[in-house]
Amino acid sequence: MKKYTYPSVLTIAGFDGSGGAGIQADIKTFSALGCYATSVLTALPVQNTQGVRKIYPIPMGAVADQIETVLDDIVPMAIKIGMVHTPELVEVIVNTLNRYPKIPVVFDPVMVATSGHRLIEEETITTIVEKLFPIAEIITPNMDEAAILANMEVKTLEDMKTAGRIILKSGCKNILLKGGHQETSRITSLLLSENGEVTLFETEKFITNNTHGSGCTLSSAIAAFLARGEDLENAVTRAQEYVFEAIKSGKDVVTGKGNGPLDHFFNPNKSIKYEMV
Repeated sequence: MKKYTYPSVLTIAGFDGSGGAGIQADIKTFSALGCYATSVLTALPVQNTQGVRKIYPIPMGAVADQIETVLDDIVPMAIKIGMVHTPELVEVIVNTLNRYPKIPVVFDPVMVATSGHRLIEEETITTIVEKLFPIAEIITPNMDEAAILANMEVKTLEDMKTAGRIILKSGCKNILLKGGHQETSRITSLLLSENGEVTLFETEKFITNNTHGSGCTLSSAIAAFLARGEDLENAVTRAQEYVFEAIKSGKDVVTGKGNGPLDHFFNPNKSIKYEMV
């Protein structure tokens, strides 16, 4: 009898008990896109759709043990990394993943809350740039995060292009600079590559509060499509199409009292790839 397996994807990220972001959003995304989800918990925020109330840390040894245990058994075809809030956590993740240099890493550099408040200190950002950027196949900052990384104001499309080129010089290979904070009727995001290529992606912008976890979902979708064998540009393209449809489908759904999630399972994927074992 033939046996099959889903392409597996590992998420290394924080918890979201409300189910819209973090590891929960990642697992939903991987599953919706035909991948097998594994996960490593880096922090335990206590939150709901209205915000974060408290964050309980996870011991660094526990993070390292989780990564090593999963990778010893189920080697992923792609890895997504979410918020890393301390230099020590960056070091633990990078040191552990260095044993698996061929696995593509998608890093979502979560640095700024929806309210505009910075979530991590300068020392952590420096360590991320020095240690985590070089092992990532692509990073996915939004405009606020790009402003921090490039040390400049990022308000316009031209600002985004300039900031993206500055960030590329810091050692990352590719950047998807998300334009969701643009005050326009349409959103333009940029894919900038180390070879100098710039690809623009334009989509409709919906009026909705249900975008909680959209950044987590996008980076996870890119990882899922990479795991399924897509090249980077196609993975980015298909991931953005997925997020667009998930926001569109969930824009009028009421979940909780605050910012609601996307509809991750709006349409079961019809082209799941399996690998024979």
